Amino acid sequence: MSTVVDVQNVTFAYGETPAVEDVSLSISDGEFVGLIGPNGSGKTTLLHLMIGLYEPDSGSIELFGEPATEFDEGERLGYVGQRSTDRSGTMPVTVREAILMGRFARAGRSRLTDEDRRIVADAMETVDIRELANRRVDELSGGQRQRAFIARALASEADILALDEPTVGVDADSRDRFYDLLDELNRNGMTIILIEHDIDILTKHVDTVACINRELYHHGDTVSFLESDALSEAYGRTSGIIQHNHA
Repeated sequence: MSTVVDVQNVTFAYGETPAVEDVSLSISDGEFVGLIGPNGSGKTTLLHLMIGLYEPDSGSIELFGEPATEFDEGERLGYVGQRSTDRSGTMPVTVREAILMGRFARAGRSRLTDEDRRIVADAMETVDIRELANRRVDELSGGQRQRAFIARALASEADILALDEPTVGVDADSRDRFYDLLDELNRNGMTIILIEHDIDILTKHVDTVACINRELYHHGDTVSFLESDALSEAYGRTSGIIQHNHA
């Protein structure tokens, strides 16, 4: 399998506050990776570095073989950030219109075509929200909104889906259905990078775990992670950690 994300000796700080220190890892095409660590450990920062939103202070990150901060094929990345369902609460657009936005990068200056609309319909069908097409996004439940965001990524034909605690505020049944959807997308070949605070849920679904508390404590398959001391080592390291709202 080809490498889609390659992180080499990356360090990043917010001013004098270190967030990520000398982290190296790679993610292969079709992998389902979970990022885990305590609050303030640098998870969100690392994810932002991986998808090119931040530039490392030192080290390098390649996305599909190119420097992440220079990568300009944004349609290949689907990103759902923290509390996205909250921030979408005032979106005055329908579900179909929101998902159509995922086709804009592909269409460029061209008008959206019948094929674009077919792809949007297929995306809604895949995540089981076709009956919500004419509902406004701000009328949806948290679980329904998350599915709409996933559908937008599918409509853009993204190769990587990056999710930062996507089920915060979502009820247990919706959460379970959401993870069933992620499992299906991954089986169909989508690369997924997931930050999830619930360790039991994360290890039940992902192939690979990266455990971080500024430094990388473990990067490997789920079984080896559960058999290691990485969790207790990472979560036990609290001295010197400064809490901030970036991770």
